[in-house]
Amino acid sequence: MGCTMSQEERAALERSRMIEKNLKEDGMQAAKDIKLLLLGAGESGKSTIVKQMKIIHESGFTAEDYKQYKPVVYSNTVQSLVAILRAMANLSVPFGSSDREVDAKLVMDVVARMEDTEPFSEELLSAMKRLWADSGVQECFSRSNEYQLNDSAKYFLDDLERLGEATYQPTEQDILRTRVKTTGIVEVHFTFKNLNFKLFDVGGQRSERKKWIHCFEDVTAIIFCVAMSEYDQVLHEDETTNRMHESLKLFDSICNNKWFTDTSIILFLNKKDLFEEKIKKSPLTICFPEYSGRQDYHEASAYIQAQFEAKNKSANKV
Repeated sequence: MGCTMSQEERAALERSRMIEKNLKEDGMQAAKDIKLLLLGAGESGKSTIVKQMKIIHESGFTAEDYKQYKPVVYSNTVQSLVAILRAMANLSVPFGSSDREVDAKLVMDVVARMEDTEPFSEELLSAMKRLWADSGVQECFSRSNEYQLNDSAKYFLDDLERLGEATYQPTEQDILRTRVKTTGIVEVHFTFKNLNFKLFDVGGQRSERKKWIHCFEDVTAIIFCVAMSEYDQVLHEDETTNRMHESLKLFDSICNNKWFTDTSIILFLNKKDLFEEKIKKSPLTICFPEYSGRQDYHEASAYIQAQFEAKNKSANKV
């Protein structure tokens, strides 16, 4: 009997060769693909890292991005001031001048009418300036660890004059400072030194964490973000749990998870500028009662880093 292959056998062999070729190409491509997963508690700065990657590796923000972030800047600014005004009532902090009561009502009414995403009217801008300059508002702002306030509040409120200009357009720094809660998964692709990076940002609030599992397969590395400045703040979700404690607990669960035995973890200590200012007036013992070091940036930050590294049970993990 001859060894001539039938037409079907030749077709099957060709298909097999094609599959092998595709698998080889896929394997070569996979070796060049770096999948990074951004994890961390809510407001740890993950979304800012994604924005920075867009600036560095994707030629920055598009004209559409600038357009979309403009109302976010307006809203973040107004909502930050409203958060302070509401806290004044809760903390029994009076205005420096009783005239500010009228200004406060004007700002509150803007939010009630859901007009906080619109350009500031002259009346609103003047009221906001007077409020931000008020001694009572400043006193309440200095106690922002006692309530929920965006990190960017001072940045925007200090620059009301610029934000209130009729020709205002957001800058890159404005966009980086905006705060929008991440829901779902945000993905950014970029290439660096012939490597294809896929960076995934997932929501940090507890309600979002159940979605993380969908990103875990074949992860090259996890970037775990920690907001150092939040050592004296509590969570949005329950108003009682210390944010740093929550971050440590989450890091422990990620770092020592059996699914990530071979996954590199990068500990990213974020918001160092805010921490450097805060540590001068707010003691680290609020979060770590056993801390006996100085209220010094370098000593306190080293202590925080050590607390996270101590959670790692693998010798070469972090």
